[in-house]
Amino acid sequence: MSSSAVSIAQDLIRCPSVTPAEGGALSSLEALLSKAGFKVSRVIFQDEDTPDVENLFATIGSGKPHFVFAGHTDVVPAGTESDWSHGPFEGTISDGVLFGRGAVDMKGGIASFAAAALDYVQEAGTDLGGTISFLITGDEEGPAVNGTSKLLEWATNEGHRFDACIVGEPTNPEKLGDAIKVGRRGSLSGIVTVAGVQGHAAYPHLAKNPIPGLVKLMAALDALELDKGNERFQPSNLEIVTVDVGNPAFNVIPARAETRFNIRYNDEWTLESLKARLLETLNSVDLDGLELDIQFKRDASESFLTKDETLIAALSKAVEAVTGRSPELSTGGGTSDARFIKNYCPVVEFGLVGQTMHKVDECVAVNDLDQLAAIYKNFLVSYFSK
Repeated sequence: MSSSAVSIAQDLIRCPSVTPAEGGALSSLEALLSKAGFKVSRVIFQDEDTPDVENLFATIGSGKPHFVFAGHTDVVPAGTESDWSHGPFEGTISDGVLFGRGAVDMKGGIASFAAAALDYVQEAGTDLGGTISFLITGDEEGPAVNGTSKLLEWATNEGHRFDACIVGEPTNPEKLGDAIKVGRRGSLSGIVTVAGVQGHAAYPHLAKNPIPGLVKLMAALDALELDKGNERFQPSNLEIVTVDVGNPAFNVIPARAETRFNIRYNDEWTLESLKARLLETLNSVDLDGLELDIQFKRDASESFLTKDETLIAALSKAVEAVTGRSPELSTGGGTSDARFIKNYCPVVEFGLVGQTMHKVDECVAVNDLDQLAAIYKNFLVSYFSK
C-alpha cells in the first residue's frame, strides 16, 4: 500500500491523547486526510459536568453509497510508565511488534482504515463510486457524552446520510480474522442506596444500621436470573461492582450504604422492561423501615443486532480473502460506540486482536496492521463495486 498503516499507527501512538486530551492525534489525522483531498471538520462538544471533547469528521466523494469508518483516538492512561518495556507514547517497533498505548485500542485500527481508504482513493481517483467518511471521536474511553453521539447528530444536520459503517474496535480474540461483531448486548448501570441513622456502635438502639438492608438487596440482585440467552446472544448477566459505606471507624454505625451494579443484557429485554424487573426485585425486599433509593445511570444502551447482508458478506469475504479464515459473526463482549451508530445506519465492528488492550505493554504485530489494512481495502473495492 502507498500509505503505511504501521507508520500512521506510530504517529498516532506518539500523540498522548489520554481522554479527554486531543494530544495531537486528530491534528495528525487531519494533516494526512486533507493532503489526500478529504474535507476535514474539527468539532468540539460540551455538556454539563463533563469535559469538552474535540472530534473529527472527514469526507471525500459524493453520492451513494455513503460508507463511514468510525473510531476513537482517545486512550486510557498508561499507568506506571516505568512498567512498560518501551515508552507507552514512543511507538517503538521491536521484533516485528509495535508497542504503545492505543496500539490495539484503537489507534492501530484507525491507522489501518486510514491507509486502506487513502490507497483506495488514490487508485479510484475523483470517481469513488460513492462517499467515504471518517467519524473519529476523542471521548470513547471517557463519559462518551461529547463524542460519537453528538458527532452523528452534527453530521446529520450537515446533510450526511450514512448507508453502512465499520467500527475499527479490536474484535478478534486470538487471531486476526476470528470474529466480526454484528451486534452487542445492552448495558445498564445503577446505584442502590440504603439510608439509615448514624450512631455509636455500642448503642445500636439509637441508630439504624443500613448495611443489613443493603446485604439483603445485594443477595436479591445476585440471585436474579434474567434469562438463559438465545441463538443470537449469550445470557444476560448482572454484576455487583462495588460496595461503599464511607465509614473508616470501628465504633460508628454508618448513615448510608451503597452498592453499584452493571448489567449486560440481550434482546430478551428492552431497557424499560429490564428497569421494571429490577425495581420489582429490589422493592420486594423487606428493609425493616430503612429508606431505599435506586438511580439508573444515564449512559444506558439497548442491545442491537445488525442484519445488513451486503455489509456483512462484503466484510466476511474480505477477511477470508486476506487471512484465509471464515470469521464468526459474534455479539459477545462489551459496548462500543456502535451503540450510537446503529441508530443511523447498519454497523459492524472489525479490528485487531484485543488481548493486550488497556494493559501494560499494549502491542500489535506489524503484520496484523498490514493485513487489517488489506482487509479494509478489499472491503472498499467490493462494497463500492456492487
